[in-house]
Amino acid sequence: MSDAFTTRVLTVSTGSRERVVDLTRDCEAFLREAAGGRDGLLNVFVPHATAGIAVIETGAGSDDDLLAALHTLLPADDRWQHSHGSRGHGRDHVLPAIVPPHATLPVIGGRLELGTWQSVCLVDTNIDNHERKVRLSFLG
Repeated sequence: MSDAFTTRVLTVSTGSRERVVDLTRDCEAFLREAAGGRDGLLNVFVPHATAGIAVIETGAGSDDDLLAALHTLLPADDRWQHSHGSRGHGRDHVLPAIVPPHATLPVIGGRLELGTWQSVCLVDTNIDNHERKVRLSFLG
């Protein structure tokens, strides 16, 4: 594979509760190695049917607000036809339609080009899956 494309898989432990996990530092560390100061694109992809990637502010309550909003939009109750797993698990399978399983972000001079308060986050509402894979891919 050429130097123009580099990829790596992260393993992220999400535990047994709903989580928003900030991946920004992991993305930056990957780009320090992979981008070599080049411009390009970073793609962040979670290959799971019950998780997503969001670019949001963290640490000021927005991550908790996102989980609260998802509870309003996708209640963890018995309304879901997809019904295996913990109560309300069917909603976890709808999550990627609202929080997509990927984000593609600009890289300028080897650095992730985010706004002041933006972070790259894994959103995981599936309490039955305690470990996630996240693929980081740089094209530049």
